[in-house]
Amino acid sequence: MWMLWPEVLASYARHYETDEPMPQDFVDRITASTVFNEGFQTSEYLGAAMLDQAWHAITADTVVTDVEDFEAKALDAAGLGNPAVPSRYSSTYFQHTFAGGYDAGYYSYIWSEVLDADTVEWFTENGGLTRENGQRFRDRLLGVGGSKDPLAAYRDFRGRDAVIEPLLERRGLDA
Repeated sequence: MWMLWPEVLASYARHYETDEPMPQDFVDRITASTVFNEGFQTSEYLGAAMLDQAWHAITADTVVTDVEDFEAKALDAAGLGNPAVPSRYSSTYFQHTFAGGYDAGYYSYIWSEVLDADTVEWFTENGGLTRENGQRFRDRLLGVGGSKDPLAAYRDFRGRDAVIEPLLERRGLDA
């Protein structure tokens, strides 16, 4: 998440023979490319997460006789039923849903990106990658481990709950 920050980029993006820094034009083009296809990828990700939630919301007495129909209805209900953006996984091979200990937790991938983007925004708002900011991040969030509720630790670090806007901006979906 930090690789294109000027102070980080300057420490590694150098020509191997001349030691010249990467030209700003290259940096600008790399930065612009980071939002390519994000609408599709985000919809695909959310579709998988919502399908996972749909399967875990049914009761034990629910009978599903047509898996594809169940999937279509779940995606339509979430506003993600778009044939141009098919579900990332079909339920018949979506092991995150039924195996591996995820248990309706596929959404955690995108949720972790919300926390990540909001954390980066905190660093931006507070002067960037300084030792003091890194120490606050370590002391109030990373260092507490499981000794504190994770969301309480995040609030302690950030000063508020996480918001989605920084992730939408990062993905170019804020317009």
